[in-house]
Amino acid sequence: MYRLAASILLCAYSWAIPPAVRASQDTKHEEKEKSPAKAKDAIATMTGCVDEQDGTYVLVSDRTMTPIANLQADGFPTEGFAKHMGHKVTVRGTSTSGGALPLFKVRSIDTISETCAPQQQ
Repeated sequence: MYRLAASILLCAYSWAIPPAVRASQDTKHEEKEKSPAKAKDAIATMTGCVDEQDGTYVLVSDRTMTPIANLQADGFPTEGFAKHMGHKVTVRGTSTSGGALPLFKVRSIDTISETCAPQQQ
């Protein structure tokens, strides 16, 4: 008898909630599920030259030789940047701001040129 009364009460309660409220509750639930997907950073690319400044690897502009991003290895040892020192490269990964320079978490590096020098204008 108790189960029957509880079932009837639950049924009555679900019908008493307006459809707009139920829809907004469903939407909030869907937004929570989609949030982690939005939290994943999109893959980005940057091109420049690998340099080391103050013990940190950086990507510098191939035109002005000024730093454009701090580099952090993502999925390989940081020492992997050493073989690209002085090379013009394209890095792929994710970028986050948070300091004077953005932090670029590098997942892969492709060498464009084994030399890097400021371009003459």
